[in-house]
Amino acid sequence: MNIVIHPVGEIKIAEILSETILIREVQDALDLMADCSYMGAGRIILHENSILPDFFELQTGLAGEILQKFSNYKVKLAIIGDFSKHARRSLMDFMYESNKQGHINFVGSLEKAIDALTNE
Repeated sequence: MNIVIHPVGEIKIAEILSETILIREVQDALDLMADCSYMGAGRIILHENSILPDFFELQTGLAGEILQKFSNYKVKLAIIGDFSKHARRSLMDFMYESNKQGHINFVGSLEKAIDALTNE
């Protein structure tokens, strides 16, 4: 795992780069938030390939549990990926609503992730 800090004005955004799955359960997300907080970053970018595929199966409840932790700890998150392979109506609706709220964002590029995390 490599953490790249993207400073945008006074905001520090941590981009997590990994060739392996880092988020398999809720505790993994909590540990990641702690690591990023230690580095001064309160906003995080994850790539789809670093999250267990079950996350994108809403019936598992994994996405809800993990994303609730980000909300509880007020850590903004952007997930970068090509979500078309998960194109189920319920997931697409979930992503749309998340993006509309602005705290958790599903985007297609690093630029869109940074933009989403720096807009208040």
